[in-house]
Amino acid sequence: MLLNNYHYLLLINHTKNQRGNVKALLFLALSLSFGAQVQAKNFVYCSEGSPSSFNPQLVTDGTSITASSANIYNRLVEFEAGSTKVVPALASSWEVSKDKKTYTFTLRKGVKFHTTKYFTPTREFNAEDVVFSIERQRNKSHPYHNVGGGKYEYFDGMEMGTLIKDIKVLDPYKVQITLAQPDAPFIANMAMSFMSILSKEYADKLAASKKMADMDNFPIGTGAYQFISYQKDSVIRYEENKSFWGKKGNVDKLIFAITPDANVRTQKLKTGECQMATDPSPADVAEMKKNPKLTVMEDAGLNIGFLAMNVTKKPFDNVLVRQAISHALDKQTYIKAIYMGNATPAKNLIPPTIWSYNNSVTDYNYDVNKAKELLKKAGLPNGFETEMWTLPVARPYNPNGKKMGELMQADLAKIGIKVKLISYDWPTYLEKSKQGAHSMLQMGWTGDNGDPDNFFNVLLGCASVKSGSNYPRWCNQKFNKLITDAKLATDIKTRTKYYMEAQVIAHNEAPLVNIANSKTFKVMAKNIKGYKLDPLGQDYLTNITVE
Repeated sequence: MLLNNYHYLLLINHTKNQRGNVKALLFLALSLSFGAQVQAKNFVYCSEGSPSSFNPQLVTDGTSITASSANIYNRLVEFEAGSTKVVPALASSWEVSKDKKTYTFTLRKGVKFHTTKYFTPTREFNAEDVVFSIERQRNKSHPYHNVGGGKYEYFDGMEMGTLIKDIKVLDPYKVQITLAQPDAPFIANMAMSFMSILSKEYADKLAASKKMADMDNFPIGTGAYQFISYQKDSVIRYEENKSFWGKKGNVDKLIFAITPDANVRTQKLKTGECQMATDPSPADVAEMKKNPKLTVMEDAGLNIGFLAMNVTKKPFDNVLVRQAISHALDKQTYIKAIYMGNATPAKNLIPPTIWSYNNSVTDYNYDVNKAKELLKKAGLPNGFETEMWTLPVARPYNPNGKKMGELMQADLAKIGIKVKLISYDWPTYLEKSKQGAHSMLQMGWTGDNGDPDNFFNVLLGCASVKSGSNYPRWCNQKFNKLITDAKLATDIKTRTKYYMEAQVIAHNEAPLVNIANSKTFKVMAKNIKGYKLDPLGQDYLTNITVE
């Protein structure tokens, strides 16, 4: 019997000190296994990093979302594959009251949670699971609220706890959610990753056995794939959920080969060690397009890459310093060197493809003399010393954080700012940045629902400072009122007016430097069908077929 990928990677892990043999073993093993996978309908996905958790309530990064909610879990409503249209999922339908404050969801019957080595459900999905999943995040006295740290970055950052006034079970297949006030993006927010439905029965079992933390490490969902095992920084194994309620492709075994280096992902794809590679290096795209064995898909990304300056630390509490840095960074150079031209300079927090984009905002031009003048006005004519965290994983909004950091370091040196570059592994980077430990850090965002609120509120809202997704930790009351009023407004014209005003404030206050809106690329073997490029940046592998 041939060893599968997991066993090979285990072997490699155990012998990692024997570096001379490892490379040969890896090539031989994965090449052999790839041949077996095609027959067994296995699918190897070269991912870019390790997930920080398998509980989508606790994460906001695409790496963790793809490893969890996109393929293990479902939500009451979801986005139609390849679009931002909201469609029924675990809720077969929903009704909204005339005052737009009460949503009544009718739940789908016959949906089963995963049966694994560590959990066997005795009942099907019902309203109790919906209440559990929301209450865990909303209710601070809920027994599971503090499990996993008690940080619900999306839920808190979007003020869902304040918005949701009540949730109750009408019958086993009907749930009613009452809002404190109308909320325009509510139904789209319900389709987002953090509103995934977890199993209350599983939670009760873990609580009884005093293993509550396992809820986030050994996931149980209703999605097309179920979790088998995870080796940090190496491999995640899933297998088909044979009881899946929806349509799926023909993949029996799904394997995430964690491969942080984009160039290595490309090589693995070329040699057949993986059948899909996420976020290829822009430098490799042109060559891959010419490869007859590969399919390259591309689209304008719903994303923004930025440099956040922590306004709670000196000297970044001074707007003149922030404006000086905005003038000192040469975005055009970064776009040529980092994105290979596959991006456009960004001047607002939202990309130009989202409604309410304020095109009248004038970007900070690259002007070293102007930057020096502003630093002098700030009382720092000789500059200062600081740190910059560089992104440790390739993301569509920043394919090479280290290289971009070096370019930024050189630019800032021209105005007297001496920058020390620092990085961490991805989960640590996320955790420390949530705590505000940084001075400057590279980060970015891919929209989750196509609504401007998903950028403004999550990344610059006052509530998001506490939840951790407001990386500059900038809380401007005037800005915050505008984006709050925009959520309460019921017509898009009024909402657009508020957001356009908010963009002017964000530009003038410069809590972050908007760097680029990039194209996104996905590359896969020609025999892989059924994949749809997600405008929201996740890799949904449910409908993949291996021919």
